[in-house]
Amino acid sequence: MDVRYLNYILTIAKKKNMTRASEELYVSQSSLSQFLAKLEDELGTKLFFRTKGEFALTPAGLLYIQAAEQMIEIKKKVYQDIKNLNNKGHIAVGVASQFGLQILSEIIPKFKSTFANVTVEIRETDVPNLIKLILEETVDLGVMTLANLSVFPNQCDILRNEEIYFAIPKSHPYYEINKNTPIPTKDFVQLFKDDNFLRFRKGFSLRAMTDKLFAEFDFTPNTMFESNSIVMIRNMVSKGIGVAFIPESCIVDTTNIACYHLSPKLYRYDVLVRRKNWLSNKPEREFCSYIKNYFPKEEKPEY
Repeated sequence: MDVRYLNYILTIAKKKNMTRASEELYVSQSSLSQFLAKLEDELGTKLFFRTKGEFALTPAGLLYIQAAEQMIEIKKKVYQDIKNLNNKGHIAVGVASQFGLQILSEIIPKFKSTFANVTVEIRETDVPNLIKLILEETVDLGVMTLANLSVFPNQCDILRNEEIYFAIPKSHPYYEINKNTPIPTKDFVQLFKDDNFLRFRKGFSLRAMTDKLFAEFDFTPNTMFESNSIVMIRNMVSKGIGVAFIPESCIVDTTNIACYHLSPKLYRYDVLVRRKNWLSNKPEREFCSYIKNYFPKEEKPEY
């Protein structure tokens, strides 16, 4: 039962604006407009009044919205009832981080020993696409990193605050004068303004955080390489090609790399995100519990 298109109309009604609705849905404005036009043509009536750039429900639109909300509730109840039969079910998990894959590889065998009839589907992707999958309710859960929680204000469990380090090759001149003392952010630009930076592509949490840091100092780094692969970036640092910001979970070999704390320290959120309309049953709640309890309690931030 696909209710995605019902959510399109509900979102337009909530936002009262096609641009804001398309942004929330991660759907192009032209596609959303074409869908609405086609639907209104099929119904033979308008669902919205268009006045001064604002969309307001017509009487027919109000009826459609009420019916759409009822259909979504019916779907949720039916799916929930089916899932509760004999602890059978299907959990779709999106993963956009190395630490997420590590968590799942360790907890799934434990989970399956208790809930053998539950299928766990893993979809490995990048952060921008995983955000889209969760908003579209294509996956039930997402394990990822975020620079901030504004995208999912009431759908997140923070697993830990993960520190971000600054990595340079040990052949770098700075390593000769400072082996392990934290680097003050106020001195960062002066120390590394002439270096080649290896960076994540736009859309990733680490890129957003470092862009913000650079903007604070009105600094445009010499970006010689962009990638969505932390493994490639880390290897290039080890070969002396450039410098990079690396999350704590990805520091696996420091033979040729020196990793420094920043002062003040820089953190990102490692999170478990639930899709908005997810009604979890016992196996699904247990699965989430395994993920939330993976990190020692002392590593979790208070919130």
